[in-house]
Amino acid sequence: MLSINYRDSRPIYEQIADSLREQIAKKLLLPDEKLPSVREMASELSINPNTIQRAIRKLEQEGYLYTVAGRGTFVASIAQEESPRRKELLQRFDQLVSELYVYGVTEEELIERMKKGDKNV
Repeated sequence: MLSINYRDSRPIYEQIADSLREQIAKKLLLPDEKLPSVREMASELSINPNTIQRAIRKLEQEGYLYTVAGRGTFVASIAQEESPRRKELLQRFDQLVSELYVYGVTEEELIERMKKGDKNV
């Protein structure tokens, strides 16, 4: 389910949050699906439970997860259009496109690259 790359410069909790966020976006984790417990995930990855808890807290703040006391942590019902991550990526994309235009990249080149990228998904 989750994996950690110790060579990645990002903190482990961010890697975990990114992995869970991606699984939710790809619908590998469905709305209202219960996640394994913090201890189970920590044991599986051989890391401190506080690291898992930090990733979960981050995703709760972003609206991807919710916790029910005594029951566990569940995937929230978040529309992809309302996803904070989607908004963040689109904002970064807009900034990148603006910069590419400065360097003479044409709209046709951008469209062609987007079509190629879509096939790799």
